[in-house]
Amino acid sequence: MQILDFFPKHIVNILQSYIDSTNENLEELRFRAGQPIILKLSNSEIVLEYIVTSNDLLEIVSRLCENSIYSYQNQICNGYITIMGGHRIGLTGSVVIQDNKIININYISSLNFRIARQIIGCSSEILKHIIDFNNNSIYNTLIVSPPGAGKTTMLRDVIRQLSNGIGNFLGKTIGIVDERSEIAAMYKGRPQNDIGIRTDILENIPKNIGMKMLIRSMSPQIICADEIGSIEDVDAIKYIVCSGVKGIFTVHGNSLERLNSNPCIKELLNLNIFERIIFLDENEKGKLKEIYELKDKIYVLKIVQAAYI
Repeated sequence: MQILDFFPKHIVNILQSYIDSTNENLEELRFRAGQPIILKLSNSEIVLEYIVTSNDLLEIVSRLCENSIYSYQNQICNGYITIMGGHRIGLTGSVVIQDNKIININYISSLNFRIARQIIGCSSEILKHIIDFNNNSIYNTLIVSPPGAGKTTMLRDVIRQLSNGIGNFLGKTIGIVDERSEIAAMYKGRPQNDIGIRTDILENIPKNIGMKMLIRSMSPQIICADEIGSIEDVDAIKYIVCSGVKGIFTVHGNSLERLNSNPCIKELLNLNIFERIIFLDENEKGKLKEIYELKDKIYVLKIVQAAYI
């Protein structure tokens, strides 16, 4: 595996045998100072006997930053590092704050390697409900699921297919605001994930600022962003709609009632911004739960057969 290059040799030797012996997909590797390494698999986890030391963490971080931690300072201050292949490493430690801004994270105490795994074609089922084939356009769409249920993976593939075009549906110019570098997984200016041939990316920027920048600079037909929810996001999405640009966004949640309990999302729902609200199953990744469509200013549950997507 590519990520093994970032670990000391003694840890590689330990990990390799476990990785080779399982048929499940490896999703995360957790390193915590003074605690055992934990491998999170698709349906289980493995707790290793090896205890992580502070020196292990320092060596791993140094390798991740190509022995130049300063050049990765901005990413570190945001709590993650993105490496080639789109893998994302979250980190925690002693946060240094100056003038209400994070300027560093010292004494790294935890690392979480999240293994990037793009699932090509996983959005084919929900695209039938997002595309407005009559007008060669899309419906403003909100994709909803609890954390870890696949909404970012789904959004990524939606973007790829809409950007490339599907059959008689012409490909669209799409702008992504990738605030945490999870959608495109940029590495040194190049997306590590396939997000289509007509897609432009702004990364490491607040969503509300990035959305407005894209409209002014790149003339997108569709704007996409992951995990909206702030007042600033709401204002930016209203700006997008008023500019005649379509949008596809994700948010945490598991029901329409829960969405309405978030004042910011409730405002967007009350304004009828979204024409489609798609819920993913919280218990099974890749399964469609419910779809609501806007009819006469009311969100109506569309009768759909649950399907794997």
